[in-house]
Amino acid sequence: LVEGNSINASLSALGNVIKALVSKKAKHVPFRDSRLTRLLQNSLGGNTKTVMVANLGPAASNFEETMSTLRYASRAKDIKNKPRVNEDPKD
Repeated sequence: LVEGNSINASLSALGNVIKALVSKKAKHVPFRDSRLTRLLQNSLGGNTKTVMVANLGPAASNFEETMSTLRYASRAKDIKNKPRVNEDPKD
């Protein structure tokens, strides 16, 4: 029960970070709100290409969770990074 609450809190914090990254008005991105968002900071808002995989269940009993996952993935898809190759100036 405690572990589930911790996971939900981290996913909620990740949702807040995604919302802030997609929003043009956000002045602050709350990466420090959870360990998960702190670990993913460079992947989400940095100089990297990132892939998100959304796992869905075909059962009717999973409909609400499937829709929630799709909304989450849709918001994450809107994050725009501009990755560039890091080159060593000595080369």
